Amino acid sequence: MVKQINRLAWVTAREARGRDEDEQLALTALAEAGVTVDVVDWDDQDVDWAAYDRVVLRSTWDYPERLAEFLAWVDEVAQLTELVNPPALVRWSLDKRYLAELDAAGVPITPTVFVAPGTQADLPDEEFLVKPAVGAGSREVVAYGAEDHAAAAAHIARLHAAGNVALVQPFLKSVPVDGEWPMVFFEGRLSHAASKRVELPQAGAVDNLFAVETTAAHTASAEQIEAAQAAMDLVVERLGTPTYARVDLVRDNDGSYCVLELELVEPSLFLPEAEPGAADRLAAALTRTV
Repeated sequence: MVKQINRLAWVTAREARGRDEDEQLALTALAEAGVTVDVVDWDDQDVDWAAYDRVVLRSTWDYPERLAEFLAWVDEVAQLTELVNPPALVRWSLDKRYLAELDAAGVPITPTVFVAPGTQADLPDEEFLVKPAVGAGSREVVAYGAEDHAAAAAHIARLHAAGNVALVQPFLKSVPVDGEWPMVFFEGRLSHAASKRVELPQAGAVDNLFAVETTAAHTASAEQIEAAQAAMDLVVERLGTPTYARVDLVRDNDGSYCVLELELVEPSLFLPEAEPGAADRLAAALTRTV
């Protein structure tokens, strides 16, 4: 008998309620597909996860600060019902050290130095970024100048004290001009793209679930599709096909497109910026059965 998806949990977090711009478009498309959807908090102890045919991670944006608890919940839910995306994809994607795997496989990435606890970084003499390997919403992503080495070192030490690996990346000169391009995939195929600009602080951390973003619709070029698809193909080959995924691209200082990050846990999918039909494609992916 083919499994049917009649009841679905759309999983969020208390602080994220009402802030997911994808949510209403997706819920409308799922309702039109005949699916009953409950919007629930991942840490709500009263939820009967086994009652759902599928549990979909969407705006669980507080997980980096509660990582052990969140991963225990992921494993628990996966034993009770089907989790989308599944635990293996979640665990791989939430730690940005996956960039090293992409790089080793020949996928173009933003130049990145990984600074593990117990080690020190050789900080560059031009503008650069420091960010955590496990993070979301641009929280703890800070831009520094050559004169800010002491502040950057303190930031890295703070990340290390929290058990996090620090990433040091160049501040690409294209980013203030062009921003970045989220490339959204459903079931391994490109659905649509968007453009966004993120307002990063020069010091301190984002005092919110996510940094302020300016977004717009975007038609992906052939070069962008090639770069994003290379990253997605690697994920499919090594971990299986994610139901939804986002590959964020930027332009490096040589003018080529490269991967900034790859989101498989709870990515915004930029449905408001997409052409009509994207929400229906997401609903079809979320209700697909084999």
